[in-house]
Amino acid sequence: MNIAAIVLAAGQGRRFGPANKLLIEVGGRPLLHRAVEAALGSRAARTIVVTGHDTAAVETALAGLPVGFAPNPDFASGMAGSLQAGLAAAADADGVVVLLGDMPGVTAGLVDALIDAFEQAPGSLAVIPVRKGRRGNPVLLARAFFPRLQTLAGDTGARRLLAEAEGVVEVPMDDDAILTDVDAPDDLLALTRK
Repeated sequence: MNIAAIVLAAGQGRRFGPANKLLIEVGGRPLLHRAVEAALGSRAARTIVVTGHDTAAVETALAGLPVGFAPNPDFASGMAGSLQAGLAAAADADGVVVLLGDMPGVTAGLVDALIDAFEQAPGSLAVIPVRKGRRGNPVLLARAFFPRLQTLAGDTGARRLLAEAEGVVEVPMDDDAILTDVDAPDDLLALTRK
């Protein structure tokens, strides 16, 4: 199957403060690298990074990596536009795995687990990782689900649509990586302590 990986890296991350959290180095490389490397190391056919805020700096941070870029000129309005920009860049894909740039614990193996579950469930609209009953990220969205995503606006992701949809496959996970993101400086501090 033709599955693309979309890494959302366009947001302003206002809760973090003035610095672009995705560009802060953790373990010798920008935080964003972790999500991009998970996508590149997976079975996804290609990786698309959605840019917006700090576009030039994000592209520079990823220089040399085999990724494509999808600009979201309306990044300030929120996640919906970034998701739609990524979908437009992957319009020929059978599905997309949407990764958030601020989730450092996501691995290529996790992405592959979603792709495997999708291939084993023909006709499913989405595949979502679950930890102790809580849905997390990344998520795999089938092409058949793309039109519903075009109805999103503002700072809204696919969560509500997925909660209402049938044909969603849940994949149990054995760690908290799917629930752990870096929203505030304290989150980054906790990550560096690990």
